[in-house]
This record gives sequence, C-alpha cells and structure tokens, in this order.
Amino acid sequence: MENNVQIGWSEVSITPERKIQLAGQFYKRVSQYVETPITVTALALDNGEDHVVFCSADLESVDPCLMKGVRANLAGLPNGPDPEKIIISATHTHTSFVYEREVDPGLQALSAFLGKNAEAEPEAQSADEMSPSEATAFLIDRLTLAVKQAWESRTCGYYGFGFGRAAVGMCRRVCYADGSAKMWGDTNTKDFFALEGGNDNGMELMFTYDMQEKITGIVINVACPAQVLEQRYFVSSDYWGKVKILLRRELGENVRVLGICSPAGDQCPRDLVRWIEPETPIEDPNVIRRNPPLRRADPSMYDIRGTWTIGRRIAGEVLAVLQDPIERKRSMKLRHETAIMPLPLRRVTEEENRQAREILAQFSEKKGAGTVDFTENAAMHVWAGIAARYDRQQKESVVPVEIHVLRVGDVAFATSPFELFLDFANLIRARSRSVQTFLLQLACDSKGYLPTEKAEKGGHYSAYISSGNVGHEGGYLLVENTLSAIERMFSEDGM
Repeated sequence: MENNVQIGWSEVSITPERKIQLAGQFYKRVSQYVETPITVTALALDNGEDHVVFCSADLESVDPCLMKGVRANLAGLPNGPDPEKIIISATHTHTSFVYEREVDPGLQALSAFLGKNAEAEPEAQSADEMSPSEATAFLIDRLTLAVKQAWESRTCGYYGFGFGRAAVGMCRRVCYADGSAKMWGDTNTKDFFALEGGNDNGMELMFTYDMQEKITGIVINVACPAQVLEQRYFVSSDYWGKVKILLRRELGENVRVLGICSPAGDQCPRDLVRWIEPETPIEDPNVIRRNPPLRRADPSMYDIRGTWTIGRRIAGEVLAVLQDPIERKRSMKLRHETAIMPLPLRRVTEEENRQAREILAQFSEKKGAGTVDFTENAAMHVWAGIAARYDRQQKESVVPVEIHVLRVGDVAFATSPFELFLDFANLIRARSRSVQTFLLQLACDSKGYLPTEKAEKGGHYSAYISSGNVGHEGGYLLVENTLSAIERMFSEDGM
C-alpha cells in the first residue's frame, strides 16, 4: 500500500473567562476559579479513501445539540470532513460546563410527575456567571474550531500503536448479603459481600509522528471517568490536565493528548475497599462515612493531590511504553462506518408501575403538607422515572443510538453514547477480530447508564430505570452489533 497517511491535530481552550455552573451531582455548583484549563482536543485521520475526526472534550457529556451545532457549522465547509464522520466524546469531568440541552422526553415526563414544586427553586444567576444557553453557543463554536483546525492541519506523517497498564479505575458499586447493591456503598460493614464488578487497568495507546519521526500526539484510552474532583467548586480537567502537563515536560509543549474514556459506567478513581477520606470537606451525603478506620493507600481521590497521582501513573506508563520501539507506519487501511442502531427501551412491569404511582400519590399528599425533605424529594425521582417510563413504553419500544465503528490499520475503534458498564466492554474486546480495540463511551450523545443484569437486580443509582434508557438486553445487542461490524471490516482481507 502506498504512503497515504494524513494526520492533523488541534487543541482549543474551552476555559471560561466567567463563572459557570458545573455539571454533575444533584446540587448547584458555581465555579470559583480555574484549577486547570479545560480543552477540546481533535485528531483528524485521512487516507484519501475514508476519514474520521476524533474530538475529546473536557465535558460531563455530549448532548445532541452540540453534535447538531458542530455538524451544521461544518456542513458547508469546502473540502471539509463529512460531518457524520465527526466523533465527539466526553472525558466525563464534573468540573466543567452545565449547558442548555435538548429536552429529553423521559426527563420531561419525570418532571411532570414530580411537579414543579418538587424541585428546589432555581437560584438567581449572578451577572458574572455564564448562562447555560451562552455556554451551549460557546461550546459549539469552540468544538467547531477544534475540528476545523485539525482537519485543515492534516499533513503526511507516521502512526503506531502501543499498550500499557495503569491503576486508574475501580468498581464503584458495592454488593451486600441481602442481594442489594449501592453506588459508593460502605464496605466497612458486616453485610458487605463483594464489589459488583471488576476493573480494567489496560491502556490502549496510539502515537502519531511527523515526517522527521518526531512525536506529535498520543491517544490514550482509559476505563475511568475524570471524576476525582467531582464535588468541587472550580473548573478543572481533572486527571487529564495533569497527564498533559507531565507528558509535555518530557516530550515537548506541542504534543497533543487525546484522552478518551472507555466504557466505565460502574467505574471510578477510588478504592472502596481501602477507603481514604477526603482531605477537605465535601457536601455529597452519599460518600460521607461515620468514623471510618484509617487506611494506608492512595491519597484522597476527592482532592487535587489524587489527580496528580493518576496523572503520574498514566504519563509514567506512556513514557515507559515509548522506551521500546514503536512500529511506525506510513500507510493506513481506514474504514469508518456509522449507523443509527435501534436498541430496546428498558421496560417496567405492570406491578412496578402500580407501586410507583402509589408511592408518588403518597408523596404528593406529604408535599402538600410541606413536610418533604431533600432526601425524600431525591428518592421520588426513582419512582417518577418508573412511572414516566411506563407511559413512554406505551408509545415507543426502541431507542435509536448513533454508533461508529472504525478500522485503522489492524486496530478497531467503536463508540457508544452510554455510560456503559465495564462487562460489556470486556465482551467486545475479548471477541474482537482486531489485534487491539479502542472503545469510546459518551460519544456523540448522552443516553444515560447502561447497566448489567446483575446491577439491575442489585438496584440503586446507575441501575435504576430512571438512570438510563436501555437495559442489559440492549447492552448485549450493542455488543453483538459492534462485533459484527468489526468482523466485516477485518474479514475483507483475511485478517
């Protein structure tokens, strides 16, 4: 095959100059300062026959409004990329923008069940705070610029792949003897049975080089969301910002780093067995422990020191991999398929619906008496989600999701719009036809959690009906369809 590789990189700041509302958690947080800059990094790959633009953003999620806005902006670009071959994924940091999203029908119905007064009254927005609608316009503009710059900077170069290991993600769901499960559950109890799932410390790595074989960029695929600092009140790229700082110290300030989150819906940066208390107070009642025992383990994975620890682990392993020769190639077999995949809507039973509506009715009476506290109000989202899903399933049976599957040389890439549980990723990687498989979650949309059957039976947040749109049956269908697409791509030349 002739030398045909065209590679382009871009990094664009999305660091706000004003205060912003911070995404994630269930209470309002407004940024007080910038801890590390937040960015959008884009990588364009083109072999003259097919192409892709990967775009990784320091965001909590990617709403369809962002995809539509960016694709509309680039649709008329002369000699530009195919807008449908742009993949935008989120690092899932909780210290980045709240922006104005499209209305989700399920959430709209849920709000109707809860009633207007079930939500806390919105706090007044200060004059120096960016509104969610302003944030949406700003993000679409910056994402568009990143994609455009990466595409227009394409030039001949080399690429290669590697593999490393770093301890980053761990299971965040705790199982108890009675069969129940809980996200952030306390393990220091007599009824603690096991962590629900495993973890994946593998890192899929891709390196790009210029024609002088000087490194220009690195793709790092890690199975852990950027959530060390999720409760904090500042803007931060979490551990990815530290990875960039540390790698650039060794490799040069112009080296780009595309951090992508592998399926990690049940993963976090914290060891729930060797529990280490936050160094500074946090407001989340779900992670507060009463008189926890002292442990010798990682530093607090709720504080800035924890992000540096993870940053050193990832950057150190990348640098170690680079000590061995990386096979560098100038020709690339590139094939990029996109599809709208219909997955079954997760359904509720008649009995579940009846129970939910009875509890909601009782809640409505109590709310009218003015005796509802924050915890009860939050719990009602679970029951309202069940009732809303029951109504939705009378009219809809499937959830259409955008999926991308690519072949890049002897390597596969595949996306999903979910916070997909790790077991599904393991199924894809174990059975994939390719020698290496990069997986991207929260890509091109945000469809909520997609839990395993075991998690659904255990319950709690991330496995509730209201936590996502698709259940484990849809997860297995996603796995099979992804594997079929990879199989087609790699069977063409007998690989």
